[in-house]
Amino acid sequence: MLHNFTYVLFKLKLIQPSQKAIRFWMDCEDTDKLEFALKHGNYKTRKLAAEALEQIAKPCSIPALLNCINDKVQNVSVACLNALERISPNDELIKTIVRKRFNWVNEIREKRAKYEANKHVKHTIYRWRRTSKESYDRVKEQLKKPIR
Repeated sequence: MLHNFTYVLFKLKLIQPSQKAIRFWMDCEDTDKLEFALKHGNYKTRKLAAEALEQIAKPCSIPALLNCINDKVQNVSVACLNALERISPNDELIKTIVRKRFNWVNEIREKRAKYEANKHVKHTIYRWRRTSKESYDRVKEQLKKPIR
């Protein structure tokens, strides 16, 4: 009863469901509530909902997971990919999507690692010399010399 009340408050956007509530929905195999949490929750709720849908492994949740693989939070996207991989391991289309998406995630991780490795390296920045400054300095030096 309490978890149903939590779901009503979540639908009204007053609270986010706790990990216990999501685990209860997973134990009851209530995919509708988990899909709603996957679509409308904050990033922690979305990740927990994706992991719960992975544990349930019902094929009816594949469209909701496919919609969330492009999530802006990388952990949610990876959780959805893992769930898709577990739910339908023999489907060639899902395999292709998961493989390409994991490659994209790996590229992002490699770029971030490269950036972190080179973050402390100082680069020498060359400035072009301006001729007006050079001519100003030359005139200034000539004015310092005594006149003959």
